[in-house]
Amino acid sequence: MKHDDNTSPLSSDPTRSAALSLLSAVLDRHRSMEEALDSLPSIDSRDKAAAHRLAATALRRRGTIDTVLDPYLKRVPPPLVMHVLRLGAAGLLFLDTPAHAAVATAVGLARAKNLEKFAGLVNAVLRRVSESGQAALEELDSPRLDTPPWLWKGWDKDARAIAIAHQTEAPLDISLLPGEPVPEDGQLLPTGSVRFPAGTRVADIPAFVAGRAWVQDAAAALPARILNAQPGEHIADLCAAPGGKTAQMAAAGAHVTAIELLSARVPRLTANLERLGLSARIITGDAATWKPEGKLDAILLDAPCSATGTIRRHPDVPYLKQQGDVQNLAAMQDRLLTAAVGLLQPGGRLVYAVCSMQPQEGPDRIAAALSWLPVKIDPIRRSEVPGLESAVTREGYVRTHPALWPEEGGLDGFFIARLRRL
Repeated sequence: MKHDDNTSPLSSDPTRSAALSLLSAVLDRHRSMEEALDSLPSIDSRDKAAAHRLAATALRRRGTIDTVLDPYLKRVPPPLVMHVLRLGAAGLLFLDTPAHAAVATAVGLARAKNLEKFAGLVNAVLRRVSESGQAALEELDSPRLDTPPWLWKGWDKDARAIAIAHQTEAPLDISLLPGEPVPEDGQLLPTGSVRFPAGTRVADIPAFVAGRAWVQDAAAALPARILNAQPGEHIADLCAAPGGKTAQMAAAGAHVTAIELLSARVPRLTANLERLGLSARIITGDAATWKPEGKLDAILLDAPCSATGTIRRHPDVPYLKQQGDVQNLAAMQDRLLTAAVGLLQPGGRLVYAVCSMQPQEGPDRIAAALSWLPVKIDPIRRSEVPGLESAVTREGYVRTHPALWPEEGGLDGFFIARLRRL
């Protein structure tokens, strides 16, 4: 069979093959992108990064991509073929891939995956997309198409701004050990985090390589900042892995006990602290049943949640979580809040945080806690979150979302509240 010159040599493209594996893992097997990345065959790190970027774009813009593809499909093809088309369209529409390369690599990928009988379809559809896809985008409400309805509804008046922020890749933020100078190419944010452009390789940041910094979104650094650990205090980080918040509190001189339920995550927590030269007591177990030897000065509870605030970094989240998951998570969050309050000495402080933008996991949980637990609100002051004063609510909570700080590149969505034990 004679092949088009542009489609013959590309069946062994490792980037597209890996991207297809990632997309299939998320959409067909409901595995996280992170887990799927760890399971990829050994490929060059740059190919792996490129595959992640391509698959993440296809997930991030899936609603728009499928709408553009739809007029050229008489019937929905098998899932793997549809994924090949999505990857090709992602390159054409959003990654500035030259038309001939996007079409050729997609056709080559179809052939490499024993989808030869669909190679003609892939070729024809993507050629049509290359000719008219960009014009079609102008007619679409992409933010709405790319956001599941249950999320859009939950984000209320901020939904469109958040959805637009989700369309672009997140920057890379790091936290520095005390005394470490700001890296030459980094932007010091008002809250103390240091930001690098999207696509920056952490291995290219000398402070990280030297064990003087760790990756942590600027919003994720806020809960520990708000807790304000003091030297000598006895503090627990109840859901600690991968350890960024534990590191913040240990670096401040506190005696930190890090609790992690999942044993598979403990080695990473341990390794991260060792790399930074920090120490904490690490316990594998359920934070809801753990009992310290004495009452604690403070607790940080970054509770398990739907993670809808991290969609910029993890565009697989909308495909792994459903609206019904939020109710189950809320019950777990109540259980952890109740346990945490019981561990505090009178006057002790508790910072509750979730990287979720769903109200059921944020203000609703604090309202419930105030109705049955011996705590009161310790309002967060605007001065405690410089540059994010608008994120402080009238109740004294902090609510960040990706559309804040647009000129700096946004930040993850977090809800943070501080309570005091009565």
